[in-house]
Amino acid sequence: MTDELLLAKRLAAIETEIADLRRLARLDALGSDPVQRKFVLKSLQDAVQAALDAASHVVSEERLGEPISNRDVFLKLARGGAVDASLAERLARMAGLRNVLVHEYAEVDLDRVRTFVEHDLGDLEAFVAAPRQAYRLR
Repeated sequence: MTDELLLAKRLAAIETEIADLRRLARLDALGSDPVQRKFVLKSLQDAVQAALDAASHVVSEERLGEPISNRDVFLKLARGGAVDASLAERLARMAGLRNVLVHEYAEVDLDRVRTFVEHDLGDLEAFVAAPRQAYRLR
């Protein structure tokens, strides 16, 4: 059975990171301001990690199969009907970005990060909406 409190906490964490990024990120300063760069990269990492945690919980509890990678967690959600396939594919790419942020900090493509913050945060919001609706969470 899905732990709705755990799931709600992870979804709230995603929303907090998105709100912070939208309110505080100065994308024009990513290349020149190390504090801003660390804030943006860590916020993205935390948002995607919270999405992975939430997705992993649903995949496990709904018995959607054993994911072979972080990327596969989102694809399993789509195969189980929890999110649509195109959103799952975009989320899977976010898992790849998270891996880069965690493991290759010095080699992060700041243009990719900037584009992500400017255009792709809505995908995380769409992800949050899916389990909220399915489990009738606030």
